[in-house]
Amino acid sequence: MKSYQVDFHHEDQVEQMTVLKLSEQDFDHATNGGARQLFELDTNLGLFIFLDGEDEEGKESYHVLRFEEENEEPSDYYSFELKDFYQFLALFMSQMYVEDDEEDEEAYEPVQHLAHLLFHIVESGERVTP
Repeated sequence: MKSYQVDFHHEDQVEQMTVLKLSEQDFDHATNGGARQLFELDTNLGLFIFLDGEDEEGKESYHVLRFEEENEEPSDYYSFELKDFYQFLALFMSQMYVEDDEEDEEAYEPVQHLAHLLFHIVESGERVTP
């Protein structure tokens, strides 16, 4: 497991974020007490599955798995602090409250912002090996 920093654009209105990139074994250990899939987001970078879990001692953790193309195994395992994970959840959930206005097809919606943040996370962690 290795941590790295992600810097976002000023316009993203997100502070620098510390991300942990996990190996499959790290992820298995962090969730061996159980995990819940909360939601998923399909993007041009792959399918992202958001989940929380706990280890055998009950320590909670918050994860995003990235699946590329048709791979059945995740290509990346990320872990986040609760405050950052909560922000992802809030962006995803707020899509339910965005009015579907056909005239404004180019409106930048919260779920698109979430995908943009994920782009920065993936890009910043490309050279990080757990």
